[in-house]
Amino acid sequence: MSHITAWMDEEYLMKCVVDPTKKTFYLYSNEGDTKEIVCDNTNQFMNVLSVVRASCPEDRLVYTEV
Repeated sequence: MSHITAWMDEEYLMKCVVDPTKKTFYLYSNEGDTKEIVCDNTNQFMNVLSVVRASCPEDRLVYTEV
């Protein structure tokens, strides 16, 4: 198997939806999987948001309306 074929078979992030009101992140993969990250408090939410902003391309990052 070539490196390109192996890379194309990997799951990757298609979209990240941030809901500040619920302190929740919704992650959507290219394979249709969805993950939900619910933060327990504002500090935890801000820490996760920092990681998301640093690693998620802007065109894949969406914020819900408040």
